[in-house]
Amino acid sequence: MTDSTKALRYAVIGAGMAGLLAAIKLKERGENFTVFEKAAKLGGTWRENRYPGLTCDVPAHAYTYSFEPYAEWQSYYATGGEIQTYFEYVASKYDLLPSIRFNSEVVGAVFDDASQTWTLTLGNGERIEVDVVIAASGVLHHPKTPDIPGLDTFAGPAFHTARWDDAAPIDGARVGLIGCGSTGIQIVTAINKRVKNLVHFQRSPQWVMPVPQFAYTDEDRAAFRKDPALIDAIRYNEEYIGAIKRFTDGVTDIEGEAMHQIEEVCRQHLEDSIRDPILREKLRPNYRAACKRLIYSWCYYEEVQHPAVFVETGRIERIEPNGVRMQDGTFHELDTLILATGFHADRFIRPTTVLGAGGVSLDTVWERRPTAYYAVTIPGFPNFFMLNGPTGPVGNFSLIDIAERQWTYIDQLIARLRSGEARGVVPTQAAFDDYETRRIAAAKKTIFGSGCTSWYLDDEGVPATWPWSYDDFDKAMSRPVMEDYALIA
Repeated sequence: MTDSTKALRYAVIGAGMAGLLAAIKLKERGENFTVFEKAAKLGGTWRENRYPGLTCDVPAHAYTYSFEPYAEWQSYYATGGEIQTYFEYVASKYDLLPSIRFNSEVVGAVFDDASQTWTLTLGNGERIEVDVVIAASGVLHHPKTPDIPGLDTFAGPAFHTARWDDAAPIDGARVGLIGCGSTGIQIVTAINKRVKNLVHFQRSPQWVMPVPQFAYTDEDRAAFRKDPALIDAIRYNEEYIGAIKRFTDGVTDIEGEAMHQIEEVCRQHLEDSIRDPILREKLRPNYRAACKRLIYSWCYYEEVQHPAVFVETGRIERIEPNGVRMQDGTFHELDTLILATGFHADRFIRPTTVLGAGGVSLDTVWERRPTAYYAVTIPGFPNFFMLNGPTGPVGNFSLIDIAERQWTYIDQLIARLRSGEARGVVPTQAAFDDYETRRIAAAKKTIFGSGCTSWYLDDEGVPATWPWSYDDFDKAMSRPVMEDYALIA
């Protein structure tokens, strides 16, 4: 902090990946900040989720902060527990724990037009005044429970995967698993040899992209510690970066070569891997690859063919105390019922009550769909910035990379406040309207809008995503267009 720099007070909401990033960057600058975390531990989604088979679908060395490589990964793709350990290690190394208030849920945030400040209200009623709010609350943290008749009558353990029950019978048990997104498929690969039988209730099958998985040896890790350039060679190799760019090119040009290559690899993987023609057709999607988030797996097709696994594609009629009744009358007797049914991906910072300039409610602004200008800022909410907010890039790549690029953008906006040039910075409504009009038109033409249901879609069927290329996002985040922002003196 220099004499010419205005001292600001910052609140970071959430101590997951993005919140820790913001904390590190603010601490490096010597800023006055507090991270408010609703839980008793840091880690976000990697704290909440600890189900068997949990693995990130981004290569481990690419799922780290660019400034904090990590030599200790056990495998090319890391488990959730390892990733949680990494974030705890980072928080310790950067001495962030004294700046984190645990068990401190932010239930309200109200902007004052006169002072250009925010007042946060915590769950215990305490109020804190700050100048800048960084919303790093994440996307997938409000579990979605399916509306199935009789679910509350099930006699055994029935739980969402984000609320894993360690006491629930798995070994030698009759287990039902509802949901076949990434979580459901990872659980199949982890417990299929432990159970007596596993009924995997599949509403719609998934396209599976085959990927390599291999362990790093002690010698590998020693080499990574000695020479971080070896880590960079993995993180920044052309094969990985090229795959990301091909993926985003495919998403945005659905009749282009990149998308056709993705689809051909997935189709051939299914044909080559599943021996039973009946099971093969059960697992064949009727939509285009990547319309839903692609499943990256090195073993699902092998593991789903285990004799203990039955893929049930019929419709569920109701849950009964001892199992699941299908519409055709079939009854699956179960000891344990696992709900891999995803999250409410449209919540973001909500249910926190957020009131911006003039008392405008975020719930009102987001009544039609959650959205933000370039996924970072919202008209009417000065000095309020989001990391991994609505309309940001989604897909099979590192959200750490996305958050770091967003921080570059946010930091340049905050610089206008630190310099004293303005007390408030907020996007204009005109700039936002132009962005959202262009985004919606482009999003409808992406692969996400090609005719399947997914958590990417809002209530009107519009993909809630960044609809342009990876390079376009990189360019947009490199420098804000200040003409699109109002500076409040």
